[in-house]
Amino acid sequence: MKYICDVCGWEYDEEKGYPEGGIAPGTKWEDVPDDFECPLCSVGKDQFSAEE
Repeated sequence: MKYICDVCGWEYDEEKGYPEGGIAPGTKWEDVPDDFECPLCSVGKDQFSAEE
């Protein structure tokens, strides 16, 4: 699954993770810390939409 920031369009791909932010490849969205912020625009997880 991929999750897209509703504000800026940045994409979190569960397969790739976000190693630059300390999130390992294969990390499911629900396992990403609740205080995660978009690396581009700093909004929270609640501002992301799921995309298959």
